[in-house]
Amino acid sequence: MGMTDNLLSTTQWIITALLFLVVLVLAIRRVDWSGFRKDNALQHSFFGAAVVLAIVWQLRAGISPGLSIHIFGMTVITLMLGWGLAVLAGLVALVFTVITGREPLIMFAANGLVTVMVPALVSHGIMLWERQRNFRNFFAYIFFCGFFGAGIAVTCAGLVMCLMLWTAGAYDFRELVHEYIRYLPLFALPEGFVNGTIVTGLMVFHPDRLTTLEQGRYR
Repeated sequence: MGMTDNLLSTTQWIITALLFLVVLVLAIRRVDWSGFRKDNALQHSFFGAAVVLAIVWQLRAGISPGLSIHIFGMTVITLMLGWGLAVLAGLVALVFTVITGREPLIMFAANGLVTVMVPALVSHGIMLWERQRNFRNFFAYIFFCGFFGAGIAVTCAGLVMCLMLWTAGAYDFRELVHEYIRYLPLFALPEGFVNGTIVTGLMVFHPDRLTTLEQGRYR
């Protein structure tokens, strides 16, 4: 996250906006709206997640435009809500960052794609992989979906962002490696720790908040 209005070309902006709209439509169709309206706990989780993300995303570091560093937090939100609601919660949080002036409105689609959609989809894919492997130990969910999943998700999001900036000509590849890509493992460690720790706490104290957790599968 951190795309400014002078980083992407017009063509890239249009392509990014189209991809954003496609994923947004899929996310909206993915949600069980009837069940959502009846589930007060899920509603509280959704709006609480949006507020927490909006606050966390105000805290960031970075020198060069578009190469900011911050905690994404999308993995734990995806495991709590499912990827459809997680995307919508993330976009609500992103609206707050636009209102507070942290992000430009014109780059909403690009920032939404990188910060919200890519990590949510990657986290969802890792969760499906863990489910298909049919692990019977709940530590598999914690480590693969929580700790490792978050690290992989933020790495993928960072690489997508770098690809966008490189193809736009905003930075050459050597600059991206020097200023961002070589630090991705360092970004992934705190991301994995924060998300994994929260997932662990939820699994122990409030497992019902993790809608993607198949409690009956673990011994």
